[in-house]
Amino acid sequence: MPYGVHAPMDSVQPARPDAPRDPGPRQTRLQKLPRRHDTVLARSDARNPQVCCVGFVSDTDIKTPRGRVSPLSGRLGSRPVIDEPINIADFERVAAEKLEAGVLGYFAGGACDEVTLRDNVEGWQRWRLRPRMLVDVSAVETSAQVLGAEVSMPILVAPVAYQRLADSEGEVGMARAAAAAGTVMCLSTLATARPSEVAAEAPAGRRWFQLYCFNDKAVTRALMDEAIESGFEAIVVTVDAPPGGRRERDLRTGFKIPEGLGVPSVQAALGVDREVTIEETFSLMDPALSWSDIEDLASDCSVPVLVKGVLTAEDAVLAVEHAAAGIVVSNHGGRQLDCVLASADALPEVVDAVEGRAAVLVDGGVRHGTDVAIALALGADAVLVGRPALWGLAAAGEEGARRVLELLRDELELALALCGCTSPAELSRAHVQRAPGASVYSV
Repeated sequence: MPYGVHAPMDSVQPARPDAPRDPGPRQTRLQKLPRRHDTVLARSDARNPQVCCVGFVSDTDIKTPRGRVSPLSGRLGSRPVIDEPINIADFERVAAEKLEAGVLGYFAGGACDEVTLRDNVEGWQRWRLRPRMLVDVSAVETSAQVLGAEVSMPILVAPVAYQRLADSEGEVGMARAAAAAGTVMCLSTLATARPSEVAAEAPAGRRWFQLYCFNDKAVTRALMDEAIESGFEAIVVTVDAPPGGRRERDLRTGFKIPEGLGVPSVQAALGVDREVTIEETFSLMDPALSWSDIEDLASDCSVPVLVKGVLTAEDAVLAVEHAAAGIVVSNHGGRQLDCVLASADALPEVVDAVEGRAAVLVDGGVRHGTDVAIALALGADAVLVGRPALWGLAAAGEEGARRVLELLRDELELALALCGCTSPAELSRAHVQRAPGASVYSV
């Protein structure tokens, strides 16, 4: 990546054209930037030294800590320090500025005290990579095989509901972004676009369909059939809902899905021409779904069936025994049962239990290419990212989502090279260990 900003503070806000000019900072630091920019001005807020303000640099701003004019003065003119987000956290901040508070809470929030929501991100930080040196990494590629088909990177787009809350194109824009990045997009049952619409608008893309099972098996069958007939390559059955988790952010904001934003695939499967609310949709789902139901569904399906929401070795074994082609280690992004294991902590035991008999994927808390590398080293075939891609979509539509995926791919490519690997397939348990002092779990 050609962009980089190095500042001693934790929070860097992306520059905006209306960013305030330097009001007389308490501390000023100049640092070199690669390629596109000569300097960055980072100043700490006098009230909070952990807050870093980044804006425009002009000749008058460029002063040394003693107040002397920098040798760079006169060369730069007025220019933005940063003209685009440089990591997932930046995309999230841009999205947070654009989204209404209730919508932001709906996408960003988790269940109850959000212990698992936070732990998902922190879980990857409890592992450390073990790089190997003096390995020829002059040619590194990120392509991988997932369910027997190649993707440009082992990073897929996770199912996220109601994406038109974030951008007017919603799932259609996300599907185009995934296609442009050369990876798979998994469409939610609770999407604001039907599988056939997404397929028509992004015909070159690869797509999976996330499925909730309904009390009426004909409804479940209709949802599957539309997806398969529209060229979707796999069915991903979510097994950790219903019921829905207790999401306290939504309770505090009073957020409700706005009228006019329905779930057209569910409405078509039900045979109704009115909007179906999310509450009504969940009330129609099957709370008695069993492993035998999964086996029946898989045996009657012409594409691979994966089970999403597995966190234990016991359930991983049952999934394989009941004909699942793959398992997604997932806690629903921390949105269902709080205080369960972070995905990064649950992954090793699931991989060990599966013993190569099915594909293993993982979602939850992935924010950097190093997180992806750790997941692959622990035995995952691929990761799925939900919120990161959604933040890109909210920040800049289809292009923003594509940039997030490309950013993660670039970060993974760099991590592979620095680990001494030329492809994702070369990562193994030998490349990862528990962080010192964080070993309350065992591998």
